[in-house]
Amino acid sequence: MPAGSPVAREVDVLRRSLGALKECIPDTWVWEVEEGARRGDVVFDALLTVEAPDGSSVTVAVEVRRLIATRDVSAQLERLRFRISRARIPSAVPMLVARYLAPSTRERLEKDGVAYADATGNLLLAVDRPAVLVRNVGEDRDPWRGPGRPRGSLKGAPAALVARALVDFAPPYIVAQLVERSGASIGATYRIVKYLEEEDLLEREPRGSITTVQWRRVIERWSQDYGFQRSDSVDSFLFPRGVEAVPEALRSVKDARYVLTGSLAAHPLAPYAPPRLAMIYVDDIPTMAERLGLRGVDKGANVLLAANRDDVAFVRAHSVDGVVSAAPSQIAVDLLTAPGRAPSEGQALLDWMEANEPHWRS
Repeated sequence: MPAGSPVAREVDVLRRSLGALKECIPDTWVWEVEEGARRGDVVFDALLTVEAPDGSSVTVAVEVRRLIATRDVSAQLERLRFRISRARIPSAVPMLVARYLAPSTRERLEKDGVAYADATGNLLLAVDRPAVLVRNVGEDRDPWRGPGRPRGSLKGAPAALVARALVDFAPPYIVAQLVERSGASIGATYRIVKYLEEEDLLEREPRGSITTVQWRRVIERWSQDYGFQRSDSVDSFLFPRGVEAVPEALRSVKDARYVLTGSLAAHPLAPYAPPRLAMIYVDDIPTMAERLGLRGVDKGANVLLAANRDDVAFVRAHSVDGVVSAAPSQIAVDLLTAPGRAPSEGQALLDWMEANEPHWRS
């Protein structure tokens, strides 16, 4: 756990991060760190040698930066691998070290087979020979993030509005257009765009247009901070006539605002299995429950009503056979955070969205 003042110098980041790694290595193993190691005309921030009692060893080539965003991983890794090749130590394991590595950055590094460490205790070193597997979890939030830096999450209505707009509208567009389409404030929109850019979820020209949005990954990232059952109030009900009769009941509701989401809304687009649960955002739960003839239950519910907090779910809702349904982006994020088989249904819907992008994305 971090303590005291921020780790300011790269050499301090290096020593603190490798020090945490060393604590995980058995005392019977040989551990050597050469800072500023030179091999020919190539200088590494550090070369780490770990030798097992049987004499087998591995060299780890370490590149240290105070900050490494997800979008920087490819370039940093390409440079480090080039230097390893130039130094003629092709068996060396590349390792990136930073003051703090975000979860998405660590995921990207692990996917690329790269070792990593940060000053909060996040560690990964996996080697076949000698057999080494070190993994540790430190912080999931940058404890030294200063004021004015982009918000490190997609929590809250402004972030949800921006995420929805980025998914629903295909680029290119400038941030001012995104502000208009999302309905979020200028400041919130810029913060979210900057954060997603650092997470390598979108690309933007310098002070210009947003050119690319990894919309599926945006939805999956958004689902970590937003979901149907994270609403202020979600109540469980039984509809005696069964889930399949819920759309007919909703068509009869003319003077109460609602929007259908979840399995029942996804089924016409991406049939996965017969829906078992209806998920509905409403303005007033008791009123809608009475209008639909629902019975409150603790177990065996087939309808969930969520109190509308901020109108995000109603954005770009549309009528399907007389039933008001949420936009696919909203349905997907709600499924990914719902119980039971819903996350699998969410992935099926995302697959459909990828195959039919012109049909739902403006």
